[in-house]
Amino acid sequence: MSAAHPPRRLRIRLLAGALGLLIPTAAIVIATLPSAASTVGPAVAAAAPAPLAAARTMESLGRGVVAVRSSTTGVLVSWRLLGLDPAGVGFNVYRSTGGAAEVRLNAAVLTGGTNFTDTTANLTQTNTYRVRPVLNGAEQAPSGAFTLKANNAVEPVVRVPLRAGGAVKFVWTGDLDGDGEYDYVLDRQTSPQSIEAYRSNGQFLWSVDMGPNSIDQDNIEGGSATIDVGHNDGVTVYDLDSDGRAEVALRIADGVRFGNGTTFGNADDNRQFIAILDGLTGAPRATAAVPADYLADGPMMARLGVGHLDGVNPSLVAYMKNRVGNGGFNLMFTAWRFTGSAVTMQWKFLRGNQDLPDGHNTRIIDVDGDGRDEIAEIGFVLNGDGRLRYSLGPQGVVHGDRFHIAKIDPNRAGLQGYGVQQDNPSGLREYYYDAGTGQIIWKHIESGVGDVGRGMAGDIDPRTPGYEVWSFSGLYHAATNRLAEPNRTLAPWPQLGLWWDGDTMMELLNAGKIEKWNPAAPTTSGSVPRLVSTWNFGAVTAAQSGPTFSGDILGDWREEVVYTNAAFNELIIFTTNVPSGTRLYTLAHNPAYRNAMTLKGYMQSHHVDYFLGANMTAPPRPNISYTPR
Repeated sequence: MSAAHPPRRLRIRLLAGALGLLIPTAAIVIATLPSAASTVGPAVAAAAPAPLAAARTMESLGRGVVAVRSSTTGVLVSWRLLGLDPAGVGFNVYRSTGGAAEVRLNAAVLTGGTNFTDTTANLTQTNTYRVRPVLNGAEQAPSGAFTLKANNAVEPVVRVPLRAGGAVKFVWTGDLDGDGEYDYVLDRQTSPQSIEAYRSNGQFLWSVDMGPNSIDQDNIEGGSATIDVGHNDGVTVYDLDSDGRAEVALRIADGVRFGNGTTFGNADDNRQFIAILDGLTGAPRATAAVPADYLADGPMMARLGVGHLDGVNPSLVAYMKNRVGNGGFNLMFTAWRFTGSAVTMQWKFLRGNQDLPDGHNTRIIDVDGDGRDEIAEIGFVLNGDGRLRYSLGPQGVVHGDRFHIAKIDPNRAGLQGYGVQQDNPSGLREYYYDAGTGQIIWKHIESGVGDVGRGMAGDIDPRTPGYEVWSFSGLYHAATNRLAEPNRTLAPWPQLGLWWDGDTMMELLNAGKIEKWNPAAPTTSGSVPRLVSTWNFGAVTAAQSGPTFSGDILGDWREEVVYTNAAFNELIIFTTNVPSGTRLYTLAHNPAYRNAMTLKGYMQSHHVDYFLGANMTAPPRPNISYTPR
């Protein structure tokens, strides 16, 4: 162990001393953590830093081939570059029309962006596309296929049929059947609530009835089985035992009926449990009781997510909260490991009366670059072993709605954070900080007390290196703390970011509009140039005027957004119809980004752990290994 990397416990104490923080231990219960695997990870490109001794296990994804009509005569075909693909891999694109033999479409092997525009298809017939990787001149096994229907509409959309049912707030993705492509799990906001699972082609798999304890859907003090209200979810999807098929994790209570027809029973309606469900059947594979520390104050609402807390194996992380009378809130974090047959709590963390501000989102990300994920709230961070890393409370941070952690400044070591505040008595509106240490770099204070309900971070102005950050107090170059646009009324609305078009700058998703802010000709937030209006394709917005899901789940590295139609019997998945020469491995193989795909709360943009923006350098190869498939 080098002097630059002292043991974790010593680093915590050093950090605490530097920031004047008290690191409590009485509020933490630690179970034995599984040891890291001793195998060495795959080779890393020369530009990458030296890998850790072991690689984190991530999904073995397929190519995610997708095709949409980009014009009356053109079809954009797009596919994944995988995280561990060799640097020199190229691709050939094949098309079968009307079931005839496949023909190769590209004259020379494609070694640039992983997309191709087909202008020769007979679009009155079905057209099926697949790609074959080419390595050292030799074609490899073909990808899975994507079929574009005959006379398909000209639209940047993939449509997935659903059963009839109630309104949908959230969609989660994971490879439920082990074919390397993402399937879908969604909620139904009925009374009682339910969740449903579908294969990627829309084949229904199973439904879980959340039972009578999901009827009370108050977003602060709901029923013990209530999911997906307010900033709570209680559901996530991931391959938790690394066997090549994703599980569904649920916070449950008495009366939940699983996908195999069995009903969970417990005499105490307030007692809650963690359940791990088989992704193909919805049957329970393991359950474990949630700690009862705060049971006297009633059931706890929950947010669930996934991170690799030991740097190798996935853990389920549960944020759980309930109200103390009519006053403050109890807050508990727990981490869980699923081995395939049992789910076991690794540790729990109780906030108690410590100055640890939380908000409406959780992020699980490696903030210190040691390969192990930490758990971040808007005002504090826990290490992967459940011990407090730092609090922003002593620096004046209180509760807030939105925060981001990313490589905001490409010229500064480590990751940076940006957060906004709700009713901070000091007048603090927003702040920018070192995500590894918690040191605030700058803050903006205004007169009076204000609720800053939105805050965004992304590279939307190429004139200065790094991301811009903005709320309703102006658009700033984060690294310089200078206004990118002096006229504050010409900043875009701070909703969600989205990588959509052909460059590496971030586009914006705002109330069903995919927009591109132009720093050379800025406009008011209501008139930012629009690329796509989702309602023109039948989509309806879900919670907080947003989609049910956003993330890189199809095609190349650019992102999809998932909506439903008004009848809630179809997923409408928006996927780019714009060609790009940019070649990046799929964002779903980036550890920080894939963790973010498992989290909901008040939906926020996902971020990778490298700088993705104007004039970026090639990202390092991720230190990952694949699950079996």
